[in-house]
Amino acid sequence: MASLVLSIHSKTPELRKIEKVVNALQEGAVILYPTDTGFTLGCELSNKEAIQRIRAIRRISDSKAMTFLCNSLSNIAEFAKVSNTAYKTIKALIPGPYTFILPASKLVPKFAQDPKRNTAGIRVPDNVLSQLLLKENGAPIISISAKNDEVKEAFTPDDIVEVFSKHVDVAVRSDSYSFVGESSVIDMTTDEFSIFRQGAGYEKLTNFLEEIEE
Repeated sequence: MASLVLSIHSKTPELRKIEKVVNALQEGAVILYPTDTGFTLGCELSNKEAIQRIRAIRRISDSKAMTFLCNSLSNIAEFAKVSNTAYKTIKALIPGPYTFILPASKLVPKFAQDPKRNTAGIRVPDNVLSQLLLKENGAPIISISAKNDEVKEAFTPDDIVEVFSKHVDVAVRSDSYSFVGESSVIDMTTDEFSIFRQGAGYEKLTNFLEEIEE
């Protein structure tokens, strides 16, 4: 079992519990926590060892870039090179279920980037709990969906906590969840945006892209 399983209120997260999670993150922990898109595995962006643990849990290679959460557009601009067109688009879509693929800045460790393209996947979640974690931590948090061969489609949130609590240091559950499903992924490495994955919020995304092209 995880060394710590915390129940944190979804709308009014208890700050003392948030602080426990943040302290664990800053000490190198791997955590399970809910976002707007579902349960995710996380650690601090700068923690190479913890990221390697997440890769092992998910059974993914070192060549896969790690998506991470930022708390605002200005925060994204610290960790990525954002063109004027990308800035306008991101501003209209966040917070929400969108992953933006952007050229990584020097603040993104090489071990968290796409090694061939030097890009980063960044999200700003529409979720009170994860936003408070970001604020209190003061740094981006890795966010990769919690799934593996043990997790079945019919699993409940409690089932997912039970499965992954065996692999992480801290597991966070809540009183209620508003999961919208996997994020839509938009490549913004040039001003000719490409949609890599049609996920949650896809209709809003396409409507906005059509408007800026007119």
